[in-house]
Amino acid sequence: MRKKLLLWSLLLLFFSCQDSAPKKDANPDHKNADKRTSEYVVAKKKPMMTLANANSLAQLPLKCIHNEYPNKPGEVLTSKDDLATPREMHPAFYGCFDWHSSVHGHWSLVSLLKRFPDLEEADTIKAALLADISEAHIKKEVAYFQKEANASYERTYGWAWLLKLAEELHTWDDPVGEELGKNLQPLTDLIVENFKSFLPKLTRPVRIGQHENTAFGLVFAYDYAKTLGKKKLKKMIEQRAKDFYMQDKKCPLAYEPEGFSFLSPCLEEVDLMQRVLNKKAFLSWLNQFMPQLMDVKFKMTPAEVSDREDGKLVHLDGLNFSRAWVFYDLANSYKGLRHLKQLGDSHFQYSYSHIMGEDSYMGSHWLGTFAIYALNRRNRN
Repeated sequence: MRKKLLLWSLLLLFFSCQDSAPKKDANPDHKNADKRTSEYVVAKKKPMMTLANANSLAQLPLKCIHNEYPNKPGEVLTSKDDLATPREMHPAFYGCFDWHSSVHGHWSLVSLLKRFPDLEEADTIKAALLADISEAHIKKEVAYFQKEANASYERTYGWAWLLKLAEELHTWDDPVGEELGKNLQPLTDLIVENFKSFLPKLTRPVRIGQHENTAFGLVFAYDYAKTLGKKKLKKMIEQRAKDFYMQDKKCPLAYEPEGFSFLSPCLEEVDLMQRVLNKKAFLSWLNQFMPQLMDVKFKMTPAEVSDREDGKLVHLDGLNFSRAWVFYDLANSYKGLRHLKQLGDSHFQYSYSHIMGEDSYMGSHWLGTFAIYALNRRNRN
């Protein structure tokens, strides 16, 4: 009897193991989706900005632009009299953890409203924008920047986003946009003058993958100058870009990314040079600087984020978005670089799947902006 029971037990174990054995995946890319950073990922869905995801993305800046704390100030204190709350120092841009994130959080809302006037919270967004970017608030922001100790505050990353916000308002055909642009103008003018004063004194570019990256700051300042017809600023950026980068060759892409990067030094340089050079000159320069981009088999693995609760490590999600927007610009502009759009999609999708519903404020206070900008660049005309 015991032998029969043992035999039946062995048979049941055998068949249960057979039933539970993993079946061959009919979709070989399915496994790859779970190993996004271990090998090149082929993006299957085309990232698109729809009303549905615009409504979702709008929630990220809405939740932070009036969230004063936690806050990371970058002030230089000259005396105890300089001590003040973030809102007292920056009545327009005090939320979203730091000044530049608040600025581009406001840019995000303007960008989404321009594209989708029927956003679910359109009225709430317009009211928030008008309350924050008021004439009185901007006057105080200007006074802050005019203090000698604050001359380099947010240079050049925050400056660049302020000009991107001004550009977005200038191109928004809406009475609210017109009023906001007018209110912002004194601060916009000050930042333009800051760029014009600083760039001639900068003897070498900053090439790191974080806020101080010179190429990134020049890209946004150049877009502003071109859109608004600021010829002097535009010409200055063209010259400085050539001074800094024209002779560069064989960018050491293998050194990227740094552990805390949210920008690619190599690709930011590419993004700038494709703006300031004509197409023929740019392709010639690119062939010396990053010839691997010309190869249809070129691969780049999305950066892996090991801990999204860590405010520095989550920077790598931003890197995936910023890489994506450069790939999109190149693919949209040059027939021979169209293969880069798929590479941009794989980077975008890796990080986008994490930012929506993300509980960590370290990522949610800023990553939505990078996703919006990447989508805008992907789907531009």
